[in-house]
Amino acid sequence: IIGMMVQDGLTGSAWGDWALYTDSPLRAFESELGVQAPVGFWDPMGFTKDGDVDAFKRRRESELKHGRVAMFATMGYIVPEYFKFPGYLSPSLGLKFADVPNGLAAISKVPGLGWAQWFIFCGLVDFGLYRADPARAPGDYANGGILGVPNASGPMSDEEGRKKKLNSELANGRLAMVAIMGMLFQNGTMGDASSMWGL
Repeated sequence: IIGMMVQDGLTGSAWGDWALYTDSPLRAFESELGVQAPVGFWDPMGFTKDGDVDAFKRRRESELKHGRVAMFATMGYIVPEYFKFPGYLSPSLGLKFADVPNGLAAISKVPGLGWAQWFIFCGLVDFGLYRADPARAPGDYANGGILGVPNASGPMSDEEGRKKKLNSELANGRLAMVAIMGMLFQNGTMGDASSMWGL
């Protein structure tokens, strides 16, 4: 009943078409990338209700960046169960790649300088190669090449194909964010990463 009253007030009829409600600031973002069926534009916390385009672009940039990192993290969580590099991770400590456990247990085994190298590398990539440009779409970096691969390949010329791939990237990134959190939670609860894969 309440929903019908709200719909009546906003569209002019209890059975009204939501397309008639054009005053919503959410309309500003209905045609953006990532608005996909069956949910459509979904903002349950109301972050975009003020219609601030700059805040939306900043949040989309963050979503893309977190999604990309989560996709790498998810693959990085699964691959060591099936493959490890030969040789030494730290020759000075006599630590082989094969000696490093999988999952959360690896955090305590990798030397501090190894983690420092990763943070420096990621910082250089983030602040050097992938600099956000307000004139470009969120996540679209001048040095990024096609879909963020830094190979100087330039933007895709097929606009429809580009939009489809960018929508796929957003959807896969969202799934990867949920997946890596589930893996970390299960690993932290069960205490062993291999139990997830039935190994």
